[in-house]
Amino acid sequence: MSLPEPLRRRLGSFSRTVFTDGHRTGPQYPGDRADNEIVSSLPLQMSLYFNVYFFPFWWLSTVVMLHLKYPVLSDYYKFILVTIMILASLIEVIRLYLGYMGNLQEKVPELAGFWLLSLLLQLPIILFLLFNEGLKIQPLERAVHIVFALFLTFQVIAAFVTLKRMVNKLATHFRLNEFDQLEEHPVPDFYSVGKGEGRGPC
Repeated sequence: MSLPEPLRRRLGSFSRTVFTDGHRTGPQYPGDRADNEIVSSLPLQMSLYFNVYFFPFWWLSTVVMLHLKYPVLSDYYKFILVTIMILASLIEVIRLYLGYMGNLQEKVPELAGFWLLSLLLQLPIILFLLFNEGLKIQPLERAVHIVFALFLTFQVIAAFVTLKRMVNKLATHFRLNEFDQLEEHPVPDFYSVGKGEGRGPC
């Protein structure tokens, strides 16, 4: 299972625009080839691993608390909480899958999708659940939301750093390929060719 090709192209283009380091023009050290550089993030992968096990606990705790306080909530907060739980569950499954694929296999579009889902959707949802006192937040809820928010904050930062490294690796690899092709097929010297033609018989 992978992202649709149009979405992959858009995320790839977004990543090149946002994460490319314009000051870096080649490998950092002589002989440092982009092909041999591993840019997957171990801290990010460990965070994702623990997040996978934490999420069912977070979901179960939040659902149990929602069931207990449901009768005392106002109607619009009931609707908001049920909608948020459905959305957060769907987003988290997709987000963790993209994070694993993007980080382990060094796929920029997947990791960019993971970063965007974490920053623009999941983190605001968890902060809303954590700080909106109208939801009658219980101590267990507050505790699991804080842990979830810490996971998300760390993953947003780690994914950003990893994306920059991945995009810079791809840019370096592209420049090295262009240089290799230039060595194999040098551009003809049109000035010399013109002079040679001028010495021919009239």
